[in-house]
Amino acid sequence: MDLLRRLVGPDGLPSGRVALFVDGPNVLRDEFDVDLDDIRAAARSLGGQLSAARLYLDEHATPGLIQAAEARGFEVIVTSGDVDVKLAVDLTRYAVEDRADVIAVASRDTDFKPALETANAYGLRTVAIAPGSYGRSDALQNAATHAMTLDELADGGD
Repeated sequence: MDLLRRLVGPDGLPSGRVALFVDGPNVLRDEFDVDLDDIRAAARSLGGQLSAARLYLDEHATPGLIQAAEARGFEVIVTSGDVDVKLAVDLTRYAVEDRADVIAVASRDTDFKPALETANAYGLRTVAIAPGSYGRSDALQNAATHAMTLDELADGGD
């Protein structure tokens, strides 16, 4: 079944505002060979309008990575603290402040499970985007209302 069909709102229209949160240190790893354009494409495949595209990085991020992400339309959030905490807090704020209809998190980290559960409790549709099937977190996949991998998108669906 097409993922977009599963993410339509109650009125049958595309899902509305999609907020994308990317866990940079966890997804942008050499072993996954992930392209930022693929992550944006995954979020766009959810339908609706991409209302936020945020890439969270730690203080060790290279200027080249930051520049490349900004050139691809990402808002880059660099934190000297724990990237997971900042991302989870921001994701939760989007949910409780009604700033999105769909929350998508690109990660393989189970730390985001409570944030996705909060978004679900506020009636948002949630999507866990994994870099690949071998990089998928079962806990994150099960917490989200929908899950996908970048591999599935490249193959034309799930």
